[in-house]
Amino acid sequence: MGHLLMVESWVGSMSTLLPTAITNGGHRFSFLTRDLGHYLRASAPTPHPLLRADNVFTAETNDEAALLSQVRKLHELFAFDGVLTSCDYYLPTVAALAAALELPGPGRAAVADACAKHRTREVCRAAGVAGPNFAVADTLDELLGAAVELGYPLVVKPVDLCGGMFVCRVEDDAQLRAAVERITGFPVNARGQQRSPRILVEECVDGPEFSVETVTVAGRTTVIGVTDKRITGAPAFIEAGHMFPAALSTDDANAVAQVAVAAIGALGLDATVAHTEVKLGARGPRLIEVNPRPAGNRITELVRRVTGIDLTAVHVEAVTGGSPDLTARPTGIASAAIAFAVPDRSGVLARVDGADWVGDDRIVETKLPSPGTAVRPATDNNTYLGHVMVTDETGFAAGDLAQSLIADLRFELEPA
Repeated sequence: MGHLLMVESWVGSMSTLLPTAITNGGHRFSFLTRDLGHYLRASAPTPHPLLRADNVFTAETNDEAALLSQVRKLHELFAFDGVLTSCDYYLPTVAALAAALELPGPGRAAVADACAKHRTREVCRAAGVAGPNFAVADTLDELLGAAVELGYPLVVKPVDLCGGMFVCRVEDDAQLRAAVERITGFPVNARGQQRSPRILVEECVDGPEFSVETVTVAGRTTVIGVTDKRITGAPAFIEAGHMFPAALSTDDANAVAQVAVAAIGALGLDATVAHTEVKLGARGPRLIEVNPRPAGNRITELVRRVTGIDLTAVHVEAVTGGSPDLTARPTGIASAAIAFAVPDRSGVLARVDGADWVGDDRIVETKLPSPGTAVRPATDNNTYLGHVMVTDETGFAAGDLAQSLIADLRFELEPA
């Protein structure tokens, strides 16, 4: 089978799922990183699946030109069949490498546009994809001027961060100034890359949010399904849980999915799994963003439990030029959901009460923090205290069940 080159990775859920999908598919992989210590620290006390790669290479992954030179030499020796990553910040780099090595992949320009939120907005608006009104600028004065044109409330976003970092709703000029100050105070991302000074402001679309999980191969996009999202933490937009499939009417599900498919087509994405976020507002569905990689937050596991389709494995096949099987199989599960514990206080965890879940067959996965864990109020999707995943065999009860189980938990904190 194939030999893949993985360039960097997240260290959470997908960093385990992706290596497993590669090996379960009969492939092997080599891992390339600029900082091996990042993964050694994250994997203690047991070796992380990433470190079970055939080879582990070190190179400056934040210098695309120098990296390409080194990867060309590695390709001559190891003859890679595909290149991929699970880390959003390296998706454009991986697309550039695949193009330079003439390997399958979603396309350099398409990925670059999808990973820059303002470029997604511009490309999709030009193609007629329904989305909120927006403006992008480098300076506070320009953004304040745009706010006059757009009208409050607005959503403010950095154009090149993920996980909901610094995304917030603002109601007036003072809140906009504070939001811009927070974003500009974070000039380098978590992987040491210099950030863009550009900031996006856009019309606030009120309504439930969904994500559409798709697979695009040979220019044809297949909708696997629609996932619902539970949002908390206003004025931030923190994902507190997901259910697959979303409890939507057929018409609404189709309308949401059509926006995602149109956005993927406008961007020109191919040979990839995508996770596209859409809000269902009063004027119909509106595009929020397109992520040219499998969904995080364990959504791929929800999809697998309901449909039997492993989107992580499908992604591996897509980036190696294969034609993955997208046939749903009976699993006996009607819906699957995950709920996250979202902290709202600071302190040190003393204990967790209320997790008396022994014997409940609907619970298929749990993760809770250990005593001594440092806790801070969540501002994005990177600071959960744990989660519970459940399934429902008969209908759409999984989402409410997961939320009720999380709500039963009591996190006892001591002062930091």
